[in-house]
Parts: sequence; C-alpha cells; structure tokens
Amino acid sequence: MEIPRLSVLEHKQPHTFIVPVKRINEGHDVQKFLVSKAYHNIMVFVLQLNRAMFPRRSSRLNEQVQVTQTWELNSPEISLSDAVRRLQGLLDQLNGVIDEVPPDPGPRRFGNVAFRRWYEVVENRLPTLLQNHLPLSVLSFNQSSSIGAQAELQSYLLGAFGSAQRLDYGTGHELSFIAFLGCVWKLGGFDSSSTATEERGIVLGVVEPYLRLVRRLIKTYTLEPAGSHGVWGLDDHSFLPYLFGSAQYGPAISETDETPIEGSFPNAPDPGDVTRALAVERERGKNMYFSAIGFIYDVKKGPFWEHSPMLYDISGVRGGWAKINKGMIKMYMAEVLSKFPVVQHFYFGSLFSWDEDPSAVPPPSSAHVSNQPSSAQPMDAKLNTIPLPLRDARREEAKAPQASKPVAAPSSFVGTAAPWAKQPSVTDPTTAFPSRTDQRNISQTPRLPPNFNPRPPNSAQTGGQTATGMLPPTRAPWAKDPAD
Repeated sequence: MEIPRLSVLEHKQPHTFIVPVKRINEGHDVQKFLVSKAYHNIMVFVLQLNRAMFPRRSSRLNEQVQVTQTWELNSPEISLSDAVRRLQGLLDQLNGVIDEVPPDPGPRRFGNVAFRRWYEVVENRLPTLLQNHLPLSVLSFNQSSSIGAQAELQSYLLGAFGSAQRLDYGTGHELSFIAFLGCVWKLGGFDSSSTATEERGIVLGVVEPYLRLVRRLIKTYTLEPAGSHGVWGLDDHSFLPYLFGSAQYGPAISETDETPIEGSFPNAPDPGDVTRALAVERERGKNMYFSAIGFIYDVKKGPFWEHSPMLYDISGVRGGWAKINKGMIKMYMAEVLSKFPVVQHFYFGSLFSWDEDPSAVPPPSSAHVSNQPSSAQPMDAKLNTIPLPLRDARREEAKAPQASKPVAAPSSFVGTAAPWAKQPSVTDPTTAFPSRTDQRNISQTPRLPPNFNPRPPNSAQTGGQTATGMLPPTRAPWAKDPAD
C-alpha cells in the first residue's frame, strides 16, 4: 500500500517564492480554500504525521517473533535527526525570550500586553534564528527571483505563536506552525528517505516542544482563546495533540497496513481516564493526548464534564483509540480547516498555494461549509468605535433573539455529544460531521454527567416547558426551590 507523503521540491529546478498574503477575506472564500493546493498539502502532511504515530509491528530477522514498538514522549527509542535537533534549539531560544520579557504586574482580563514585547523581540531575531537553526540548503534553495525561501518560512513561523494585536492564541496559529514544518519538508530540510522515522521525530521532537512553549506563553501572558467555541469546542487553544496522541494509543500496524479506524494498543489507558486526575498525571508525560488534558487540569477548575463536555463525551466512545483518531481527523477538517474564524488569518505563498488543486473534489454543501460569516457586517463597522472589551457584548446583544419569542424545548435532556458519537447501528465511516444544529436530528447516545438526576417537572410544566411556553431558567447546581 502506497501512503501519500508531502512532495519534496527538486533542488535543481529554480523555484519562484512569494511573500505569503491573505486570501480568505469572506466566508465564501473558505470554499475556494478547500479545493486549493494549500489545503491538499496541509491534509497530506497532517495525515502523514498522524500515521507515523501509530505503534509499529515488525518481525525480527530470521525469527518468527513479532515485535511491537510504541512511541512515548521523551522515549530513547525515538530517532531524532540533525534537522529536528536544530529546530529544538530554535524553540529553546524562543522559550528563553520569555525569561527576558516578564509579564506586566497586575491582573489582566484580556491578555498581558507584555506579550507584544515578546513578539517584537522574536520578530527582530527571527531572521538570525532561522539562519542558525535551519539547514543552509533550505535557506539557499534555488530561487528564480529576489525573494527567497526565508520570506515564506519566516511568515509561517512568526504566525505560529499567537496574535500580538488581539493577545490570543488558537488552532489557526497551530496551523501556521504545521505550515512552517511543511515548508521545511518541501524544501528538503528533513530526511524524506526513511519511512515514518523522520515524521515521528518531527511530532515528538518538534511539535510537542512547540506545544509546551505555547502553553507557557498562554500561562505567562494570559493569552485569550482565539476563535474559541466555548464548551462546544474540543479545546480552547489546540487540536493536533489530540489527533497525534490518539494515534499513539492505536493498534500496532506494519508499514504496508492501512491506517486503522478501530481498536487500541493492548494495555492502553481507557479513554475515560481523562476524568481521573491521577491517571492524567501518570500518562501526561508519555502521551500527547493526555499532555493536552493535563494542561486543561492546570488552567481550569471544576468537574471535567462541565468545563470540557466535548472531551468528556469523546471519552465514552466505544471502538478504541483508533476510532477516536478517525473522528479527530474528520473533526479537524470540519472544525478547523473549514471554519472561517480559524483559517481567515492563514497566509498563502508558493509552498502553500492558493491555486486550485486540479484533482480536488468540491466539498459537498453542508452547514460547516455554507454557514460562514461575512466580513461585510454593518454592525462591525459601528463596533470599531467602541472599546474592545465592549465589542463582543454589543455584538452578542445585537444578535440576541426577541425576548417575547417563545423557545421550543426538547422533550428530554440531551447531553453534549461528539460529532462521531452515534448509535452502534450507524456504521458509515464516510459520513461527514453534522453541524451542531443537525446533531439533535441524529440518533445518538450522549454521555451524561456522573450522577445526573434531572428535577422532574412540576404540575405547571409539561415537556420541559413552563406554562408560558418558555424554557425554565438555568439554575446553579446548589440553588434550592423557594418551597424547599
């Protein structure tokens, strides 16, 4: 079985580099992005890295014994190339800048402005850092104009650490870092001759240290989530550690096997262990999925099902870590690459091109693709004159429905459900993620919070509604009825 891999450019052939520019300005531009060469290259590279993280099964020479190998964080079994180690040095340098630029004292609700100074220092040092930590063959790649490879590399790397203007970080910045690594790959900076070995080194030797750096930036400068979906989102800031981490626990494969869609490695922790703090602490040093869960425990308090309902719901998926991994791939395509708020800040150059991929199939019409916001919003123009902390409140106020309009109530409680958490009878693995508004029309078994016991309706309520036809107001768990 031939596994697709990101192609490497021919060094002898001159290449025309361009300074990456913004192309996604309106919601409908996302549809063009989904059939672009950039989208194709991103997905090929992400799937290439993802497959490399599955445990491997091989036979010893001249023996009938099969050996399986897993890939844990900081494992001495992981082979790190010179290119990977040099990128580790680059990330160490960026990590040291945090010590040079401490956060401003005092509480900050919308991010610490010292992050702008950190960003400025990095921006000034980046040309030298790239020259010191990237192979000369990458930076001096054969070019056909005055613009070289460094222009594109610098753009993607600088966009990988958050927004200095908005003081936030999200999956769009994570995507920019993957594009940076993809550029290095396409320019021959990594060893593409080995099968999966270099990809594992990239994930565990570069991506994981990058995530640790980002988490330190978030905690040090209290960066806001960029484009967060709140409780409807997988994570406030990252996505890829859940993708690669679930692959780490998948069943063992050989280099010629197809990527599995069900099952787990023997003795892998149960997905439900994400709700157990001791289990998370035990696994976070070994696995990227649990490392990301551990960061959630570091920055959030309260019941896990309450602050991370999507991850809680995923923890109840039956089918093993490979099924979770399959769902993560589909979710990444739908919730990251197909969402205007995420990809609008992605820039396009020659290595990740806006040009249409001739082999691309136009995406089917769905809520994920068609329901995109437009930048031509009259309300936004008015909000530009309002102080930033008040804009979100005004925008939500303008979108609020009429208070007198009755709200239809569901006949029974429906918990938060992951897009792929369906009844076992639903077996079609190619079904696209339903939108959140469509999920209630799908037969599914949501995972309810532990010890959930909804209060039965009183005589004035029928079908979950009050006598006036309105939903009862949200109540705190500790609130008592006046009659109690």
